[in-house]
Amino acid sequence: MSWKASARHGVREAPGGFALVQELLNTRAAMSYAQDLLAATEDAQWWVTDTLTIWSHASGLSAPTLLLSSADLRSLRRLRTAFEHVVLAGASPEPDSALPPADVQVSLVPDGTGWVRVVPTGRGVRWLASALWAEALLAQQAGMWPRLKLCNNAACRAAFFDTSRNNSGVWHDVSTCGNTANLRAFRERRRLLGQEHH
Repeated sequence: MSWKASARHGVREAPGGFALVQELLNTRAAMSYAQDLLAATEDAQWWVTDTLTIWSHASGLSAPTLLLSSADLRSLRRLRTAFEHVVLAGASPEPDSALPPADVQVSLVPDGTGWVRVVPTGRGVRWLASALWAEALLAQQAGMWPRLKLCNNAACRAAFFDTSRNNSGVWHDVSTCGNTANLRAFRERRRLLGQEHH
């Protein structure tokens, strides 16, 4: 089972339930090969049903069946934008104090082995928001959050899980987005050098 939105970009997926956050980010349209999965109700319904099945399997928690309306799509797109801001704020050296609160609830449930689990609560898209923020919190506590990044190519912005040793990855795919940017920079340097010699 693979996360559908992320598979379109060929990115390395975040581990376990944390991939739910990455999956939401990867619903955005990217360049010419990936449409916005939250633009039409039919596409969004297909995505959310598949995604919650995979998340439930990865997290070991049950997920409700969500039936989406057009109002839900607007809420999901706002939620995706909020997560983009949070991921970008984490990558920026300048702290952004303007991020709004998540405004979701979770339940803390002890299991039979003595561990306390963070369990999403709410109905519909509010439940999904609860699951997403809970996964973000768990990823931060586990030290994985800084490894979730958005591709440096502004036309792409695919969310990827950086597995480089020093967490220095900036492109979701070096051979496409990285080479394009490096070639553009090389041509610009050559153009500037050519102007200096005249």
